[in-house]
Amino acid sequence: MITRNPLRFGLAATLLLSSLASCKKEAPSPAAPAGSARYKLALIAKSSTNPVFLAAREGAEAAARDLSAKHGITIEVAWLTPPQEDGQVQAQRIAQAVNEGANAIILSCSDAGKVTGAINDAVGRGVEVMTFDSDAPQSKRFAFYGVDDIKLGERIMAELAPQLGDKGKVAILAGNQNAPNLRKRVDGIKREAAKHPQIQIIDTFFHNETPQDAAAEVLRVQNAYPEISGWAMVGGWPLFTKTLLSDLDPKNGKTPVKIVAVDALPAQLPYVDKGLAPVLLAQPIYNWGKVSVETVIDKLHFKKQVPAYVPMEVERVTKENLGVWAKQLREWKFTDVPF
Repeated sequence: MITRNPLRFGLAATLLLSSLASCKKEAPSPAAPAGSARYKLALIAKSSTNPVFLAAREGAEAAARDLSAKHGITIEVAWLTPPQEDGQVQAQRIAQAVNEGANAIILSCSDAGKVTGAINDAVGRGVEVMTFDSDAPQSKRFAFYGVDDIKLGERIMAELAPQLGDKGKVAILAGNQNAPNLRKRVDGIKREAAKHPQIQIIDTFFHNETPQDAAAEVLRVQNAYPEISGWAMVGGWPLFTKTLLSDLDPKNGKTPVKIVAVDALPAQLPYVDKGLAPVLLAQPIYNWGKVSVETVIDKLHFKKQVPAYVPMEVERVTKENLGVWAKQLREWKFTDVPF
């Protein structure tokens, strides 16, 4: 007959139950295969002074908070955007992100030629890279989220032509001449303009992508070519100021001008309301950050196969749907919506 020591038996049973409970507690759920995972995502947009990229930052940080809470993981968004457009500085920020332990980089390229090498180096060192808004298609980035820029350019001109009665002289406002996405939009504008024989493109005008520089360029060109009756803007930079509302007002003796531009943030909406910009083509810029973070986490955390191109559609904003669009902006946490 074997005599068991009650104390030793009880202790063994306690340890076994504790071990089983520990195993049960630590087992990951199917929805979160690595519940304690931590991810650092570097967000490098073109310019920290451009409101569209500040909206992208808001979207990225919101997505990081939501996904962290939902899946029991930790996602940090490190904002490494330079103050002004500079492809070389972006390349340096990519290297900085790698050195600071980023798991992935989310990038809008100011100059694809200057950042492609840095992207490839990052990928070679195990850091995934995704682009948004402006791509580096020859790089080793795994995905791009944005519009079809050629088609967007065509649509800018297709919207502007009827505003001008399908005739007149048009200037193209084009931002940074090294930005590949903007060059494609210019190409699209010119392609569509060729379908309208009574519309003449005066020229394409580049500038620093700040509201003040853009507005100054519009006024400079308008004074040099007072016959211009339309502006095809691949970005809505000058509409972030109130300058053109008065400076291009026909009441001040100016030739009546119509503008069609990309983007429709709160500061730009008065141009729609006043009729100077009867159509804005709004990119859901908040989603630049939100969708990019979601896509990166799908790849890193959930090991999903994500498409190389994630398409984004623009929203046509006019006086008729201004209130609806303003509501959308407020839902995206914009606090300065005028309508």
